[in-house]
Amino acid sequence: MAELMNREDFRAALEQAVKGKSANKAPFSVAWASGKLSREHLARWAENHYHYVGPFAGYLAYIYANTPEEHVESKDFLLQNMYEEEIGGDRHTDLLIRFGEACGTTRERIENPDNMSPTTRGLQAWCYAMAMREHPVVAVAALVVGLESQVPSIYRKQTPILRDQYGFTDEEVEFFDLHIVSDEIHGERGYQIVLEQANTVELQQRCLKICEIGAEMRLLYTTALYYDYVADDLPLEELDMSEAA
Repeated sequence: MAELMNREDFRAALEQAVKGKSANKAPFSVAWASGKLSREHLARWAENHYHYVGPFAGYLAYIYANTPEEHVESKDFLLQNMYEEEIGGDRHTDLLIRFGEACGTTRERIENPDNMSPTTRGLQAWCYAMAMREHPVVAVAALVVGLESQVPSIYRKQTPILRDQYGFTDEEVEFFDLHIVSDEIHGERGYQIVLEQANTVELQQRCLKICEIGAEMRLLYTTALYYDYVADDLPLEELDMSEAA
């Protein structure tokens, strides 16, 4: 029978749950980090990614509404995160659209839900389900720890290649630069909320499982992008999957 873990052991277990299913392991991520994607492939990514991250403030709003009033710091974090997504400077989705347009697609195509894959629809629906129906600390574990905390490690591998090989400008890749910094902060605050509020064996175990599932959802989403848009142009055997980590 599981026992209540101390903060150090629980933190290590949460990190391992995410690490084991990192989206860096997806062939789309490997192809991107090695500079083997075309701008057309990157445009398809933008058209899908918009529908995953575009509603992120909405996901957080449901968690905020379900969070008890006494958890003031959690509510403040969720509100700050929503503010940064939508009105704290440039709207994050506008930065994503700017990148997509630099890849050759249009705002209209990016905003059109008909241009996302079935797997992207599944990820979006899962995020809404977690935010609306789960215990708020489990929802934070799912969306902030399981998904958002992965972003810096992914974008640190992908962003340099956008400048060095593809020739994107700083303005065109601002979406990635911003999230390397902001999501590292958000991810850490998410960890702290989970470490503090998952204070029973049941909640700890639910958080661990949902972190693993969340990481797996992002891995499946990113893998589907390869098979939906890239595989015909770039066979798997042409990728060095040993670089995935």
